[in-house]
Amino acid sequence: MERTAGNKYFWFAAAALLSVITPNPAVGLALGLAIALTAGNPAQKDTSAASKKLLQLSVIMLGFGMRFDAVLKVGFASLWVTLISISATLAIGSLLGKAFGIERKLAVLLSSGTAICGGSAIAAMAPAISASSVETGVAMAVVFLLNGIALFVFPPLGHALGLTQEQFGFWAALAIHDTSSVVGAASIYGAAALAIGATVKLTRALWILPVSYLGARLAGSDAKAKFQWFLLGFLLAALVRSLAPGFSQLWDAGALAGKHMMTGTLFLVGGGLGRAELKKIGAKPLVMAVALWLAVSALSLTAVKLGFMPSLAL
Repeated sequence: MERTAGNKYFWFAAAALLSVITPNPAVGLALGLAIALTAGNPAQKDTSAASKKLLQLSVIMLGFGMRFDAVLKVGFASLWVTLISISATLAIGSLLGKAFGIERKLAVLLSSGTAICGGSAIAAMAPAISASSVETGVAMAVVFLLNGIALFVFPPLGHALGLTQEQFGFWAALAIHDTSSVVGAASIYGAAALAIGATVKLTRALWILPVSYLGARLAGSDAKAKFQWFLLGFLLAALVRSLAPGFSQLWDAGALAGKHMMTGTLFLVGGGLGRAELKKIGAKPLVMAVALWLAVSALSLTAVKLGFMPSLAL
């Protein structure tokens, strides 16, 4: 197995196969990580280089899943909440990163994933701030772990707290990292929660562009002078969908292709995380991410319960 895993063609073939089989990025990441931890990955240089390009392309494809007709309506209604929550999350994440002694770029990735839309935000922010493949992989792994927990914890917790459909959908969009997990948790809670949660989360995803560009501006001399072309591609994909709604099935297929591609890409990302890399990072990033997630969840839940949320009826 070790000899096979050392062949770069094995990794690329397996990534392609996973991209066809499942649109679940967590599966790809987990398998890549499992193989790297057990058999190693001597082809890490090749897989890491490929994963960076594929991450960018995946982000562009995911842009076709943006629905501007609903996004604009809910986006304007929740603009002030979005601005405050994203800013607060990034600020709290920065403070926690310093408190736990987390490397700055990794802290930015974890904070961005929590503030905006999980893996997609991390994928967009990583090249913008010149984060390493190890930092990107660790951030992705932590976020997907918390996403899985949220799917099981949030729906029963929402019922226990007596949240309405609208309240739960809004809370899930603010507190759960990935759009897919927001959709999953909200769909368990109810149709109205799903409509609100998915739309608010997609609106927040639009902030990938300005936040990533700001991150690049603050990252250093090389990064701040270079506009990230794939972020523009992400926005253009969303605009194309809004300008040609008659081809919605085609755009849905493009977004689904992006999800499938993300699975294979994260398989390569997971393959870049060997025992040495994970040991070097340590447990602090997970502790920091959990602390940030709990803080965001508690603050957003308090705001929802106190009525500090816009009317989001669709």
